[in-house]
Amino acid sequence: MKQGIHPNYKQVKVTCISCGNTFEAGSILEEVRVDTCASCHPFFTGKDRNTKIDGRVDRFNKRYAKK
Repeated sequence: MKQGIHPNYKQVKVTCISCGNTFEAGSILEEVRVDTCASCHPFFTGKDRNTKIDGRVDRFNKRYAKK
């Protein structure tokens, strides 16, 4: 590899702006901010926020169910 052309890869602090959780990761940036992390994302926590969709699915199944 050529010397002097690669960025400096280092350990940085990643901060979630939704819940305030912090953790370490590798990056070339000084600090990283993310919108959601594994601590507050609905897929990982099991808390689904889209309750309206459930009603839509039920209505669709009622409307197009085979009789």
